[in-house]
Formats: sequence, C-alpha cells, structure tokens
Amino acid sequence: MAYRSELEARIAKKTTKAIVDYDMLENGDRVMVGLSGGKDSWALLQALDVLRQRAPIKFTLIAVNVDSGYKEYKHQLISSTCQARGWDLRIEHTNIGQTIDDILDDGATPCSLCARLRRGVLYRIAKENGATKIALGHHADDFVETLLMNLFFAGALKAMPPKLVSDDGAHVVIRPLVYVGEEEARAYAKESELPIIGCCCPACGDLGLQRQRMKRLLMELEREHPGVKQSMLKALGNVAPRHLLDTRLNPPAALRARVDVARALARAGEGSPEGLRHQSADPVAQALRPVDDPEPRAIIELKPC
Repeated sequence: MAYRSELEARIAKKTTKAIVDYDMLENGDRVMVGLSGGKDSWALLQALDVLRQRAPIKFTLIAVNVDSGYKEYKHQLISSTCQARGWDLRIEHTNIGQTIDDILDDGATPCSLCARLRRGVLYRIAKENGATKIALGHHADDFVETLLMNLFFAGALKAMPPKLVSDDGAHVVIRPLVYVGEEEARAYAKESELPIIGCCCPACGDLGLQRQRMKRLLMELEREHPGVKQSMLKALGNVAPRHLLDTRLNPPAALRARVDVARALARAGEGSPEGLRHQSADPVAQALRPVDDPEPRAIIELKPC
C-alpha cells in the first residue's frame, strides 16, 4: 500500500522514527488521541491511522475531543469528519471555559491552566476507555518554543518529554510528532482535507502571549539562520550535564581530583638524563600518572573543566 503523497511518506517516516526512538507503542495498545480540531491533532490522528495499517504491531485508536464549553465551538464538524473516516470518537462536554473565567485574574494567561484542566479530563477518560497510551499532537516547534519559554520566563532549562508517565504512574503520554515541524503538520492536515477548527477561546491567537512571542522569535532566527530550529531540537537530545550549573547534577563536593603532589613531582624529576629521555614529553601527563603509595600525602583539588 503506497503512501498518497511525498508529504505523507515524510510524515510517516518521522513519526515512525519517534515511535521507535522513544519506545512509544507496544503490541495491543489502545491509543487515545487528544483531538482538539486544530491542525496538529488532526495531523497526528491521520498519521497514526496510516501507520496502524502498516505497522508490524497491532494497536487501536480512539479520538477524544474535550469541548471547553464555548458556544461557537464546532464539535459537530469534528464528529461528522471522524464518522466519515471510520474513526472512533468520544466528545466530552465540559465547562472548562467558564471555570477559567471564574478562577483566572484579569489579564492573566489562560493557556497553561486550560491545558492542565484538559489533561485531567483526558486522564479520566483514558481510564474509563481502557486506553494504554494518550497521544498528543505537540510537534517539533512546540518543543523548541517550550524550551525558550522556560529559559526566558521560568528560569528552567527544560522543554517537554516525547514520552511521559503521569505522576501517579497510571498513564503514559506520548508525542509522536516530535520530529515533525509545524509547517509540515499544517500542510498534511490541509492535504488530507481535514477541517481546522479553532478552540474559540478569546485569548487564542493573542500576539501578546509568551508562546506567540517565541514563535515570532524563532521565525526571525530561522529566516536569518536556516536550520536553527532543527539544531535547537537536536540540542534537547544532546545534553552535557557536566557543563550546567545545577548542583543536583554536579554536587560541588564530589568534583575534586586526588593527586599525590609530592610523589608525582618527585617521579617527574627523578632518574638520570638518559632515563628522562624515555619519559613522557608531556609534563602534565607525567605529573598526573597514578601513584601507588599507601602513605597519605598532600592533595590538590582541581577546578572541573
């Protein structure tokens, strides 16, 4: 069975790589896809459905839409689209929108609170439906944007994991589009003729939001330095803990080198001129040779590189 287009083949390849790299799926999994109606979640559902028909393992899909309660939200369009394509769908009607309005102070950003509330609903539905994995449509740009948001505004060096176990250990969240760019997801949803539905939140698309600022920053950087987003994504999987300031990773008391100075210097200078010619030409390497001496001697603590 051939892929419908070059774009679908590329999306499938990147999604398969993510699934393999992070051991996201197992035989017999029931995967619950969080379907908001946006381009990313549609692209994820379509990609997983394509892979489901080709994969060497068997897994099933169920889409879950969490309706936040906004009157203009087109959940009927989501329902009819899934029905036409033979996708199982459950729509959960909630009053999350009203709850956010009641709780949040004027001018505060609702997105993080909304995400937490929706995540709680997804966890509950996953348990009710026997889902073994919860798949979310976060793509490569989301990972990089989250990294910058935490770096600039939260004082933390973190993004989001492609595979996550919930705090209570009951749920596994996966993000199979981690290698797929936002533009690819948008193009794939359009090519697949899937209806893009806004969440109807009044704050959606607000250019003053931190994430929108990160999007603009990354767009400018990518224009000036093509490939910079891919480099940043690669950096998330190429961490050098010894070169960070977190003392939990590098306890200062453990960062010391034990060198027997007296014996090392004596060894470096002992012997005849003939014998010295056969010693290492590198005085540092010569001075730091292991010393087998049971007697306690002076210790130097060296600063780590």
